[in-house]
Amino acid sequence: MFLSVESNKDIIYTLNKLIENWENEVVEFKEANNDFDKEKIGRYFSAISNEANLKGIQYGWLVFGVRNKDKRITGTNYRDAKGLDTLKQEIAINTTGGISFIEIYELNVPVNDEEKRVVMFQIPSAVTGIPTGWKDHFYGRNGESLGALSIEEQDRIRGQEKKDWSKQVIPNAKIEHLDKEAIALAREKYKEKMNRPHITEEVDKMTDEEFLIKTKLIQNGSITNAAMLLLGNEDFDYLFSTPPEASWRLYDSKDEVKDYEIFKIPFIMLSDRIF
Repeated sequence: MFLSVESNKDIIYTLNKLIENWENEVVEFKEANNDFDKEKIGRYFSAISNEANLKGIQYGWLVFGVRNKDKRITGTNYRDAKGLDTLKQEIAINTTGGISFIEIYELNVPVNDEEKRVVMFQIPSAVTGIPTGWKDHFYGRNGESLGALSIEEQDRIRGQEKKDWSKQVIPNAKIEHLDKEAIALAREKYKEKMNRPHITEEVDKMTDEEFLIKTKLIQNGSITNAAMLLLGNEDFDYLFSTPPEASWRLYDSKDEVKDYEIFKIPFIMLSDRIF
C-alpha cells in the first residue's frame, strides 16, 4: 500500500516514534537497499511475532530503508507494490497457521529536501498459546541478535490461557478517561436494542457509572478494554499498551490508494466517522 506524504502523517509519526524509542526485540531496522533475503524476513517475522507475544503487545515492526546502526533513513528499493503484496502470501505459506503481515506500508519520508522510500512491515503478535514458527522453526530475539526461541520461552507461550481481551481491565483508567458523547450514544443504542419502556426509564435514571456497570463495561470498579475501545476519549488512548486504530482507504481504478485516514477511539462512533 503506497501512501502519499499528505495522507501518511500518522504512519510517519509511528516511524519517528520507533526510531526515537524502540525496543530491540520487537522492532528491526534494515537498509535493504535493493533486495533482502526472504528467508531472513521469515525468521524475523517469527522472532518479532513471538517477542511481541511475550511482551504482551499486539504487533512489532520490520522496517526497510532505515540503517540499524544510527537509525538514519537511507531509503530502499526493495520490491514494488505488487511485489510487496506477493510477499504477504509467500510468508503465509511457511508460517504457523498461515499468518502474515497485518499491513505493509510503503511511504515516502521527507529527508533534507528529498524523499526517501521506507517500507514498514507490521507483524502480528503470536496467537495466545501458539508460538509463531517459520518453516517449523521458532525464532526469538536476544537484544538485537536473532536466534532460536528458547525452550523456556516456547513453554511460556504454550502455557498461556486464552482470555477474553474485552473483559480485561486497563490499569489506571478511570471513567473520566471516557468520552461523554460516546457514553450518551451508548445509552441511546442500548435503549433502542432493548426496546422496552421500563428499561428506557431505568437507563434514564442511571448515572453513567451505573449504566457502564450494568452493561459490564466496568467490572469490579475498573474500566475494561471494551469500555475504552468503544467509549474512550482519544486523548487517553495511551492507556492501551498499543493504541487501537482503524483505517479508511479510497482506491482509484488502478487499485492505488488516492486517500487514506486513520481513526482512533471511541469506536462506537466509528461507522459514522468513516462514512
